[in-house]
Amino acid sequence: VQLQASGGGLVQAGGSLRLSCVASGHTFRRYTTAWFRQAPGKEREFVAAVLWSGTDTYYADSVKGRFSISRDNAENTVYLQMNSLKPEDTAVYYCASDRYTQRPLLDIASAQASDLHWGLGTLVTVSS
Repeated sequence: VQLQASGGGLVQAGGSLRLSCVASGHTFRRYTTAWFRQAPGKEREFVAAVLWSGTDTYYADSVKGRFSISRDNAENTVYLQMNSLKPEDTAVYYCASDRYTQRPLLDIASAQASDLHWGLGTLVTVSS
């Protein structure tokens, strides 16, 4: 399984970015998919997840109301629309896909790293 994330960059506080992640090597529509992030000097943390069917989403409290996750199963792609960005959103953002089919959202939010397929990440820098 390969996950290729893109869309990161430098943006001013209050701005927006849209991340994309294209998956290959598995039947994308069967797997719940998520975004995680890791800021400098901090542990990786969950950001948002979208159910394998696309019918439900789940967000970390820190991004709720500002970020929106979605997926296009026909294009094997998951998106993260990030609005009202803050300097504390600065991090490397990773796309992750569940290793197990059709699991609920909370399972991927709290999953062990070894339970997920990971992409290489894309850097988002928010300047103040």
